[in-house]
Amino acid sequence: MTPAHQRPRLFEPVTIRGLTLKNRVVISPMCQHSAEQGLAGSWHLVHLGKFALGGAGLIFVESTAVDQSARIGVRDVGLWADEQVAPFKAIVDFIHQNGAAVGVQLAHAGRKAGSQALWEGGRALTMEQLHETGEPWRRVGPSAIAAGPEWSVPDALSLNDITEVRQMFVDAAKRADRAGFDVLELHFGHGYLVASFLSPQSNLREDEYGGSRENRMRLGLEIAADVRAVWPEEKPLFVRISAVDGTEDGWGLGDSVVLARDLKTIGVDVIDCSSGGLSDETRNMNVPRGVGFQVPFSEHIRHEADVRTQAVGVILDGHQAEAILQGGKADLIAIGRQALYDPYWPHHAAHALGHDPGFEHWPIQHGPWLAKRAPLMEKLKFTDNSVKSLTGSDH
Repeated sequence: MTPAHQRPRLFEPVTIRGLTLKNRVVISPMCQHSAEQGLAGSWHLVHLGKFALGGAGLIFVESTAVDQSARIGVRDVGLWADEQVAPFKAIVDFIHQNGAAVGVQLAHAGRKAGSQALWEGGRALTMEQLHETGEPWRRVGPSAIAAGPEWSVPDALSLNDITEVRQMFVDAAKRADRAGFDVLELHFGHGYLVASFLSPQSNLREDEYGGSRENRMRLGLEIAADVRAVWPEEKPLFVRISAVDGTEDGWGLGDSVVLARDLKTIGVDVIDCSSGGLSDETRNMNVPRGVGFQVPFSEHIRHEADVRTQAVGVILDGHQAEAILQGGKADLIAIGRQALYDPYWPHHAAHALGHDPGFEHWPIQHGPWLAKRAPLMEKLKFTDNSVKSLTGSDH
């Protein structure tokens, strides 16, 4: 085991409120579109459980709807009903038993409610298709402006509707606590409900929830304050934002700094820095996508708002993650699709950084076997990046 004074920053424990994470690797929320009636099932147990075996410090459940009408997809998980608590608790218990913390991301899809799973095309469902499900679907937003050509025009929320939405988040947060989640994240990005209120491109209201930036931030700040009031004081609260929404004259990085400062004042502990998604047109954002393309947003918000941030987006290996942390660009590193490609990414990152060469941080059912094999692997000159046959062939 690496001495504490030589430990990579990626594998330094970090304490946020009453929670200590064993390392700074976070598994991002990733929609699985595999629930029945909003209930987590065996797929979610294996999908999320493998990341605990893989060594992550914190694992987030995917975007979890606060209301049945607020789902991104027809088969999304939810916390709008009491019967959804127990299936999540079974997953939480497994993750805890295997040494990781677990969080849940609460979301209201707003005007982007009701879409296909990615493997079905990922497109918006028509209102006719949604009605055929026999379920209560409603697309809503700050104004009657569609999210794009494929989307129906949403209902503009009334003040009474807004009060109901705020209560949905409060009720879901209480259920999340009963399920045993360690961390709560509010999804204020990617064009979903709160993001649509933030942007002047989608929010044309003339009441206290529209017009000025202060008014456009009002709903998000109210939801954060409502949730912080019922979420246990010792448990961290994260907020995911689109640091830029990807539209011309839309929500920008300077706006996100102001929002982050206000969220911190309310009691939000970490800003999860993503980008884009306000409408269909932002699938091709004006932010060039490349390795670590959203890290500059995390760095800017971290320093300008004096708040902890989580970097996410095409972070591929341990050396890259370590450089981000060492450079003061983030406090946590979130891995999404790269974790799907390699669920054991944290363990492999540790190996690449010279940490835990004896496999002591692996599950006890795995580590001793790998340690026993290690001398043979060294003898045969096998590496993580190339596997040669006993004959010396590269094939």
